[in-house]
Amino acid sequence: MAIGDDFSITGLDIRYIGAAHGITGAGYYTTIEFHRWLQDLADNISASGDDYMDITLNTPSDRSTDNIIALLNGYNIDDASSEHLYNGSIIQAGGDVIYDALQIISNPGTGLLIIQNGIVLTNDFWNETPFGASFSGLNPDTANGISHRFMLKVRTAGADIDGRRIVTATRDWGKSYSEFRVNGTGRGINVAALAYTDDVNNTTDIGTVAGWTAITNTEGYVELDIDGTLEPFYSEWDRDTLTVNDLYERTKWLSRYGTASTLYGLAGDLFRGVTHDVTVTADLGTFDAVEPVFWATGTGQMLAINSPTAPTRIWLQILTGTAPVAAQVIEGTTSGATADVVSTVERAIPTPFIGTSIGGAILAGYGVGITPLSLTKDDRLLDLNAVPRTPPNLVTFTVTNLLSGDTVTVGPSQASALDVDQFTLNGALTGAAVTSVVVNGAIPSDTPATGFIRIQRDSGRRLRTEYTSYTGSTFTIVSTDFSVDEAADANEVYIGYIDDVSAGTSMSFTTVYLAPRNLFVRVRRADPATAIKTFQQEVAVLGVAGGNVAITRISDL
Repeated sequence: MAIGDDFSITGLDIRYIGAAHGITGAGYYTTIEFHRWLQDLADNISASGDDYMDITLNTPSDRSTDNIIALLNGYNIDDASSEHLYNGSIIQAGGDVIYDALQIISNPGTGLLIIQNGIVLTNDFWNETPFGASFSGLNPDTANGISHRFMLKVRTAGADIDGRRIVTATRDWGKSYSEFRVNGTGRGINVAALAYTDDVNNTTDIGTVAGWTAITNTEGYVELDIDGTLEPFYSEWDRDTLTVNDLYERTKWLSRYGTASTLYGLAGDLFRGVTHDVTVTADLGTFDAVEPVFWATGTGQMLAINSPTAPTRIWLQILTGTAPVAAQVIEGTTSGATADVVSTVERAIPTPFIGTSIGGAILAGYGVGITPLSLTKDDRLLDLNAVPRTPPNLVTFTVTNLLSGDTVTVGPSQASALDVDQFTLNGALTGAAVTSVVVNGAIPSDTPATGFIRIQRDSGRRLRTEYTSYTGSTFTIVSTDFSVDEAADANEVYIGYIDDVSAGTSMSFTTVYLAPRNLFVRVRRADPATAIKTFQQEVAVLGVAGGNVAITRISDL
């Protein structure tokens, strides 16, 4: 079809009248073609057909360049008509209304999401086929790597729409996520480059991932011990019994294009993560843990605050306007609380927001926290101070082939024997309520966080004592009476890595891997009906991948 068949002019209104998007025969024309058509009508000696245009009427358009066309003298297009023009800007109403061109550099079939003025635009005419189908970008130029060409309204009623700022993004299931910000469109063609390739770590059926509701998140400021100290994050994702790559896919599902999910009070496909880290001083009121916020030049969603009543830092995702600057006031929309801005740092955000999956591990995005017990040594986190955090290598040692009622002890091994003097006491233990035990030398970091130690009393007995934590050279123990049978300075102490009666078919302990450790394993059972000979393995190794001993059960009946 020719442009004159798809557009009509009635009075000053220029309107598209051709076939709709997605229907064979729908017409799309460049801005220079549009201008040439108008000028061709304007030089007619008299109007004809459904176009009220000829030499007697005011000039309808002016060309600055092939990519910048101004409609003059009240001539105008509407939003629906703009969807059928591309490759340039249309300026009308004396500059009070502007449509600017976007050109997307991406692979064929890219599904394009656009965020404008704090929302995801739902009229995605630039994707010719509906969400859920294979996309076909509008006016592609595949030979030159262009997936979409179209115009977007960026100014109306004499005011720029959010400063003509937009975010273009890809968030299709099974594909890489990416985004490109345009911080203020200009006249002519605005180019945005996006990655759109198969994601080899996002291959699970979407319906399966929809059912992974056991994966949860605690939203808001939280401190997690990833590598030995508490560090700040804006989330705590718990993958339950699923894999870390399952967590990656679940978060992609929650933030995919067209999702009905919400994250931190935002539509899932609008959520991007922390874009700005704002240092503040407290002013008035109590902030919510997560809430909309605003300041003189913009709006955002607060994702974390380090103290609701006396904050020094707020982390937010900007939605509209420009980032807060010193001396501005941030106010909570729902709480009404305020804080004075000291400074702001823009933070780089990954796509997807969770970070990068490498299959068996996650390289998490800025501030994304994950339950420590869900992590492995290959995972990497970046806390809200932008400090990289590497989890320790947690390893497990297991004794198997047990029966309920077996007595099991696993201790340190030295010279193929139980190392009963792994430590010695630094100070005597006396009194009726002892709660700490100090040993000579530092307690190694591969000691389980909680468990049992054996303390040699002056009578010679080795007291099994539960400890609840340790630091440096000190075990914190459950209150224990040493008033009758004391433990003298320099008496022997060792760790019972496993030191209990079995309740099932296996027993284990988990700890941080430090270096290969030799362990002594002993299992006994004297039950008259199921007695076994003592099982003993003098050297069993706890290595980088953990360790395992399957005991041999030899009847002692």
